This record gives sequence, structure tokens and C-alpha cells, in this order.
Amino acid sequence: MLIEIAVNGQVMRRDTSPAATLVEILRDAGLTGTKDACSRGECGACTVLIGGRPVLACLTLVARVRDPVLTIEGLAPETRALAKSFAEMGAIQCGYCTPGQIVTAVSLLSEDMTEISPRALDGNFCRCTGSQPIFAVIDDHIEGRHGGQ
Repeated sequence: MLIEIAVNGQVMRRDTSPAATLVEILRDAGLTGTKDACSRGECGACTVLIGGRPVLACLTLVARVRDPVLTIEGLAPETRALAKSFAEMGAIQCGYCTPGQIVTAVSLLSEDMTEISPRALDGNFCRCTGSQPIFAVIDDHIEGRHGGQ
């Protein structure tokens, strides 16, 4: 089947199986920031934004995607301060989950919140640092010490 989706502002056309997942299509297109770690929706390493909402690309059939997709590569220009904070505040070790964590953080920071919910990162899992340093980064950006995102 021929699919057509908007990814990072560009139209992507692919001939693929109806069972193909979004993460498979993205990685085949060279967008390797979206990781396929668990293929079961448990770790969040494949998180992308679809229509502005965080979605697990490993569970999303590409044939069902209608809204624009933003990956970590598409968000990179606007997330430099956030990525720098991840590094400076110890919220990154191996880095494998970091793209999904940053995509989720972008979504959280786009909301009008004064503090982060304890369950806000439930869909993202970091084996190296745990969630506390990641919460600290997001809290720091909520408080505006780094000028937002």
C-alpha cells in the first residue's frame, strides 16, 4: 500500500505493508533518533509527536497516521537549551532514551503548567539515570531559568 505522511514538515511517500509501524518507516527513512527499543510500548524511546501529542511510534500503524509527525530531528532546532540541560543536569547517561524523553518534555512544556505531575513520564523509561534528573530538567524549564524550551 502507498502511504503519504507529513514528517518534520516534509511529505513522505512509501510503498509499505499495512502492518508497518511508524517507527519502522521513520528508521527506514534515515530518521534514527526515534529508537525501536522494546517494540511493545513500554519504554518510550520511540516517542514522536503526532498532531502535537506524544505517541509511541512502535505501536502506531503508519497507515493510520493522518496528522503531521514531528521526530526528535524535526524538533532539534527548538530543543537545544533543553538538550543542554539534560546533559548539564545529569539526565543523560547512555543517551538511548534521550530523544524520546526530550520529545515528551517538549509536549509537557507546551502545556500551561506550573509543576510537573509525578506520572508525567510514566510512558518513558530510563534504565541509566531514572526519572528524577529528567523531572529536575523539566521543572527547571517550567520555572523558566533557561528561557523556556
